[in-house]
Amino acid sequence: MPSGRVHLTVELALLPGWVAAGAWLGVGERELTAFTLSYTCASLLLSPDLDLARSAPARRWGALRILWTPYALLFRHRGLSHSLLLGPLTRLLYLGALAALSLVALHYLAGVPFPRDFPHWLPGPLLVGVYLPHLLHVGLDGLASLRARFL
Repeated sequence: MPSGRVHLTVELALLPGWVAAGAWLGVGERELTAFTLSYTCASLLLSPDLDLARSAPARRWGALRILWTPYALLFRHRGLSHSLLLGPLTRLLYLGALAALSLVALHYLAGVPFPRDFPHWLPGPLLVGVYLPHLLHVGLDGLASLRARFL
């Protein structure tokens, strides 16, 4: 399998091409910015390899990497976390659950009010930015497996 460094290099090397293609297709500046930020964050921080407790993506979280230990215990490496559709969804739901738990704790312990209105956000470009590096990661793993089988 390609190393984490190879995965990250390929994902980040392709980003300017994705952005250029989006601009050529007439995608708006706000959408391209949202895509670029989510793609970069997903490549660096939301890799499928978070299912390994001692992975480079987990280390990039610094002291917060402890938050990913339960995730690594829940998902075996290259299992559901590497699923084309469900892999990113597991990480997004996991982060959402952590955020919700934090908000509830802040509300009850410190009186922080629950937000009434959520800011307008761009779910399409954000989701594409999360899913595209994941698809590249899984695709590279698949190519490496095919290559190993036939060589």
